[in-house]
Amino acid sequence: VQLQASGGGLVQAGGSLRLSCAASGALSATMGWFRQAPGKEREFVATIRHSNTADYADSVKGRFTISRDNAKNTVYLQMNSLKSEDTAVYYCVAGSVWPTRYTSAYNYWGQGTLVTVSS
Repeated sequence: VQLQASGGGLVQAGGSLRLSCAASGALSATMGWFRQAPGKEREFVATIRHSNTADYADSVKGRFTISRDNAKNTVYLQMNSLKSEDTAVYYCVAGSVWPTRYTSAYNYWGQGTLVTVSS
């Protein structure tokens, strides 16, 4: 499975962005997003099950929404009320384990898309 993330860019604090992740085939049972800020470790952001059950990191809960469109083989991450600390490269991931916030649980990773939030 190949994952192609898009939608990153530069946005002012308080603004919104929507990331998309297109899969080369059918979506995996568990799809998600991780991010990595400069000088920091990669961290969990959100994940969604085929049943549309979702899990979020505390830092983004209430601001970010993950969704999936199985017919389009695409996963989305709607990001609202963005903060400077949301600046990072965002990676789309696919796997089969649920629930999990560990990077090792995901078999497939996209190339990442950069989100920069200016204060």
